[in-house]
Amino acid sequence: MTDKQKQAEFILEAMPYIEKYQNKILVIKYGGNAMLGDEFKQSVMRDLTLLRFIGIKVVLVHGGGPEISQTLKRMGIESRFVRGLRYTDAETAEVVRMVLAGKVNKELVHMLGALGAKAVGLSGMDGEMLLCSKESEELGFVGKIEAVNTQLITTCLDAGYLPVISTVGFDHEGNIYNVNADTAASAIAGALGAESLILMTDIRGLLRDCNDEESLIKKVFVSDIPSLIKEGIISGGMIPKINCCKEAIRRGVGRVFITDGRVKHSILLELLSDEGSGTMFVKGD
Repeated sequence: MTDKQKQAEFILEAMPYIEKYQNKILVIKYGGNAMLGDEFKQSVMRDLTLLRFIGIKVVLVHGGGPEISQTLKRMGIESRFVRGLRYTDAETAEVVRMVLAGKVNKELVHMLGALGAKAVGLSGMDGEMLLCSKESEELGFVGKIEAVNTQLITTCLDAGYLPVISTVGFDHEGNIYNVNADTAASAIAGALGAESLILMTDIRGLLRDCNDEESLIKKVFVSDIPSLIKEGIISGGMIPKINCCKEAIRRGVGRVFITDGRVKHSILLELLSDEGSGTMFVKGD
């Protein structure tokens, strides 16, 4: 079979999935090491543009930890982490807002616009989207989401725009919060009643053996998560990520995927093919 024939076969295989997602909301979390490298970033933006063109209401939620660390280093501010989360004092929170809502957000909006997508840059502060309190005093201004206001997001979607949301939160006392991107994407997807949520990361998915990428677990029922944690299959930094998957499904999201942002077109392969490319989490037993 020639490459052109393979492409045609993929389009035919994708047809029922395209129909399924027509006019449905898809939330994609993009951040961390999956954002490194302009070539891969451009590939992800092309995939999102294609999904928007075929009638899927795409919402992009992004972080940008490496960019924040680089900016803090240039400013002579040391990055400090507590249980894998960035300690955020008031000065660091200002840098987070500057980097995420200013630099990273506008870069992604510009890339999408150049590809023909109508993108609009937002932050969790806009339209009082992500109301937060402190996760703990130990972490400083790391945000625990108290409420999600989706009005601005739905207004943009209804007008044909692709919202690009940086994970900066607020409270009514004027404080700025650094919000974990997985947590924010899960909460936003739940509040929107999204059909699916994709968490892009720098691993293939949930592995039965963390040292063997061929041990990918392709489908997980949320009822299996406690036993997978007990067995040690879900451990370390995967525990909070998979708890975000579970929380999104609890809030009504149909399916949640963890997929490898280092692989070109992993979003398309996950959503529009029979085999998928990462791990899918679903409700039930």
